[in-house]
Amino acid sequence: MFDRFKLGLNHILPKKGLTELAGWGASRRGGWLTKAVIDMFVWYYKVDMAEASKPHTGSYRTFNDFFVRPLKEGARPIDPDATLLALPADGAVSQLGHIEGDQIFQAKGHYYSLQALLAGNDDLAEKFVDGEFITTYLAPRDYHRVHMPCNGILREMIYVPGDLYSVNPLTARNIPNLFARNERVICVFDTDHGPMVQILVGATIVGSIETVWAGTITPPREGVIKRWRYPSADHDGAVVLLKGQEMGRFKLGSTVINLFAPGRVKLAESLEAESKTRLGQPLAIALPQPGDSAPLAE
Repeated sequence: MFDRFKLGLNHILPKKGLTELAGWGASRRGGWLTKAVIDMFVWYYKVDMAEASKPHTGSYRTFNDFFVRPLKEGARPIDPDATLLALPADGAVSQLGHIEGDQIFQAKGHYYSLQALLAGNDDLAEKFVDGEFITTYLAPRDYHRVHMPCNGILREMIYVPGDLYSVNPLTARNIPNLFARNERVICVFDTDHGPMVQILVGATIVGSIETVWAGTITPPREGVIKRWRYPSADHDGAVVLLKGQEMGRFKLGSTVINLFAPGRVKLAESLEAESKTRLGQPLAIALPQPGDSAPLAE
């Protein structure tokens, strides 16, 4: 009964208005009030502040500063082995596995297409037919910066406007095409392991989605698809990120989806739906390729 009530609220609440209000409030400097809100959040969600570079809640001027808090140096070690891909975020696996043709598994009884997820970009979607995917859900208590699973050269970023449904196990089980309906930022990389897409999915109360190379992507929410293209590594303006480096963040956070081309990686056997994830732990192992080129420079 309570689940039906929560799902009903997802459909009737003014999600954009609530999200904009939350984003405004989270960016205000409220002094003792800000600290009180952070303290309550830490208590309620059992946030481990011992991992934060600033463990004292009074150190944060705004709730957003707290929410995107960096971790202590070395808190998430990254294996330097270039054949191992690292998990991009703390959280939990929503789903993962093989992409069946162009269909990605969302939850029991629900699939969505590559074309829908990638905003109708057929050429991009074709690269991941029969590939591999992993969907990682970031809970409120988690570290909300997102990092690179491997070395990559950014080739394209696409902002896709959409709904702002809450993203959690309940909505994944009950709202068809959830990830293809919600607002998202699609980041396309060239890597040593073929093309890779890393998608930052918005949700209710997600005040903003940011990347390290472009800053805040949303808001504003103008209702149109936006595309940015980037040069290859040997040209001015290239964006080259190394394995383990931060690539983006959520201010009040949501979900990360990774797509890999067929025959390029094998997902770690230790991962399954609802597995806890920690940034830097194994995501996948690269499959050997005939005539591999030299790795991207460290």
